[in-house]
Parts: sequence; C-alpha cells; structure tokens
Amino acid sequence: MARPEGGGPPGETEMEVSLKYLSRKLDEFAKARDWEKYHSPRNLLLAMVGEVGELSEIFQWRGEVARGLSNWDESEKEHLGEELSDVLLYLIRLADVCGIDLGEAATKKIVKNAVKYPAPPKLP
Repeated sequence: MARPEGGGPPGETEMEVSLKYLSRKLDEFAKARDWEKYHSPRNLLLAMVGEVGELSEIFQWRGEVARGLSNWDESEKEHLGEELSDVLLYLIRLADVCGIDLGEAATKKIVKNAVKYPAPPKLP
C-alpha cells in the first residue's frame, strides 16, 4: 500500500495516517482553493451533517449488516469508504477551525469513558 507524502519510514508496507497529517493536508487543500473564508464552524458542521446523511443512506434499507460486510461487493465497500472519509475529514477540519486537538480530546474521552463505564471484573 502506498504511503502518504511524508509518511512512515521507507519500506513500510502498512500505511498509518495521523490526524495531524490529515489536518495539514486539509489546510493545504483549503488554502490552495481560497476556501478558508467558507470554513466557519457552522458551515463545516452543516457540511458534515450532510455527509452523515449520505452515509446513512447507504445503510437505510439494508436491515442489519454483518461485521466485515461479507455480502457487500467491492464497489459498495468503496462507496462506504468514501462517505466515511467525508465525515472524518469534515470532523477534523471542524476541530481545527475550533482550535481543538482532536487526537488529544479523543484520548481524554476514552479515559473518561473507561472510568464512567468500567469493565466488569474478570472471573478467575
């Protein structure tokens, strides 16, 4: 699998992409098109909600879907990946415009949830 520009070490076969990398690419993309003036928190949120709607449409009439999407063809999986990506990218851009470090906020939220919803004790 190809590595993103500025990605991991040469020869690495698995691609890992950080939120910071995506954030930087989104910022470059918006600046190159002079779209920053449109990227207010409100506009980004509304665009993301629209993308969540498109994501929802994929599942709307399917009933329950098996993990791994074993009965989906490759084009359906690709479409799903595109819509998931749209939601993720708008979320990252929204966090940046609001001055939120999304990685840090998500990590803190996982810790908070672990305290709020502790795992049951393991039986011997």
